[in-house]
Amino acid sequence: MKNSEKHLFSCMQIVFIILSLLCFTTRVKANFNKKVSGFYVFGDSTVDPGNNNYIETLFKSNFQPYGKDFDDQVPTGRFTNGKLATDFIASYVGVKKELLPAYLDPKVINNVNELMTGVSFASAGSGFDPLTPSISSVIPIPNQLEYLRECKMKLEKVIGKEGTENHMKKAVFFMSAGTNDFALNYFTLPVRRNSYSLLGYQQFLIQRVKEFLQELLAEGAQKIAIAGVPPMGCLPFMITINSPNAFSQRNCIERFSSAAKDYNQLLQHELNTMQFHLNSSNSPVKIYYIDIYEPLANMVQSHKKYGFEDINSGCCGSGYIEAAILCNKGCNVCPDPSKYMFWDSIHPTEKAYHNLFLAFKSTVDCIVNN
Repeated sequence: MKNSEKHLFSCMQIVFIILSLLCFTTRVKANFNKKVSGFYVFGDSTVDPGNNNYIETLFKSNFQPYGKDFDDQVPTGRFTNGKLATDFIASYVGVKKELLPAYLDPKVINNVNELMTGVSFASAGSGFDPLTPSISSVIPIPNQLEYLRECKMKLEKVIGKEGTENHMKKAVFFMSAGTNDFALNYFTLPVRRNSYSLLGYQQFLIQRVKEFLQELLAEGAQKIAIAGVPPMGCLPFMITINSPNAFSQRNCIERFSSAAKDYNQLLQHELNTMQFHLNSSNSPVKIYYIDIYEPLANMVQSHKKYGFEDINSGCCGSGYIEAAILCNKGCNVCPDPSKYMFWDSIHPTEKAYHNLFLAFKSTVDCIVNN
């Protein structure tokens, strides 16, 4: 080899080494600066991507026409035509997944890479009141917390106890529940109404929320988001069973939405109180309230602005009562779900969930950048 060729070869080697070091440094820096290590979700059908597929319950949606707008129209167990708000959050915060998977999915439950970046422990039909999940034989919230503990143990085997603790500190934890406690439990069955006034029941639920948060804090969570409940009187199912004429009078039922608003105010007060005490003890923990009431109320009141033509019935079947097994492949489905605010008689469409995500994206930014 000539001297000029040797010199050129040596220069190429040096350039290759420098580029390799730069790439390695960039990767390390990217991992070091990553603000969200994982995304973990608890709650009900608004955030359940399919955990109920793997338990004995009638509250399932792993059949058509659910999932209509996914590739190949494959139903996943999400109670909508496509993505949930938590799917949009997972994609946005950069945990390397477009869809947040269900913890009980056999492909996920022992997959450390999936567990590391985030999963949902939520179960459709669940709630803060212990009676609520028993009505439909779904996963209670204390059991969802137990799944988190299982998840942590699996991570510890790979990244160690200290690594798992650091991972939890940088993860975001999201809770969405409460609607079933009112809609399926308190306002539908007499058991709780015989023991609690509406205010008393709301306070009972707030105490359960507080207990959940205390247990979550004990697991090392430092970034927590708690969603309120929607304007329940605007759910097509609630209109159908409470309207004087379910066919001709399909306005929102104000007393149910008012109960939701009052509960949300109590919830915000409790979260503010908890945050005050955490700040007083110099705790790094931040708890955020996620408002879903106002964005959904706005979609109802200004539906044309959002491109919705129907806001008081679902896309599936008649849209008045169909949900879960009543919304099945034998039902007629609207040709364009994006024109509907609700997919079935209870759950929003993917478009409505995306609008929700956009509405509280600024809060997500605060959580991530804190």
